[in-house]
Amino acid sequence: MSCCAAGQSASKPILVKSSDDIKIMYDANQIVAEVLCMLRKTVTVGMSTYELDKMAEDLCRKRNSTPAFKGYHGFPASLCVSINEEVVHGIPSRKRKLKKGDILSVDFGVCYKGFYGDSAITIPVGRIDHDTHRLLTTTEESLQLGIEQVIIGNRISDISQAIQECVETNGFTVVRQFVGHGIGTSLHEGPEIPNYVQKGSRSPRLIEGMVIAIEPMVNLGTHKVTVLRDGWTVVTADKMPSAHFEHSVAVTKAGPLVLSSRENI
Repeated sequence: MSCCAAGQSASKPILVKSSDDIKIMYDANQIVAEVLCMLRKTVTVGMSTYELDKMAEDLCRKRNSTPAFKGYHGFPASLCVSINEEVVHGIPSRKRKLKKGDILSVDFGVCYKGFYGDSAITIPVGRIDHDTHRLLTTTEESLQLGIEQVIIGNRISDISQAIQECVETNGFTVVRQFVGHGIGTSLHEGPEIPNYVQKGSRSPRLIEGMVIAIEPMVNLGTHKVTVLRDGWTVVTADKMPSAHFEHSVAVTKAGPLVLSSRENI
């Protein structure tokens, strides 16, 4: 839910936030971070994805915020839960139970005091195989390298290039049909944040006060994806595993400020 289809927010304006706005967005994103940390500690074999969704929504509301995804363009749940070959936007289900060796991407957002928070992690369920473990570590590393490029005067394409180089050097592929986005008083604002370099186009420069959601979606096999008949769940075309990590990041004079950091949770 946090990511958008490429081209979906291309025409949306880039809205600069004040320092007060960013403080509220930090609080919003720390609620998201708390929920993700809770889920990471809770995930066990045999749990249903519906149970995880309920836990996420309950904690969100306990923190005086509302789930950002529930009802968004008709999405039926608070949490996006995507297992194995599911890339993003998986719908929680009472019937879907976690199995040993699964990887579970959980993507969550809140609205708090009029501003949105948005972040995602991929969680191994028990022991996973070597290649899948490398997929997760590479995806998370690519996110960190992308964040390091969040410097005033850099272009969005500097973020994209850092992510793409990390992913492809390690033998994986970047999803191209879905991208990151600006975030603020709307869940999806301009600019789009692709995880690959779009040749022939000049991307916007980063300016102080921009807040962006950077979210590499990385596949073990082909970069191609398709959407299931439910209209939401995005899966890899070859049914190979996919990983997803995301942070909301503010552009500041001091460098990137990771609003959804889980370091202090």
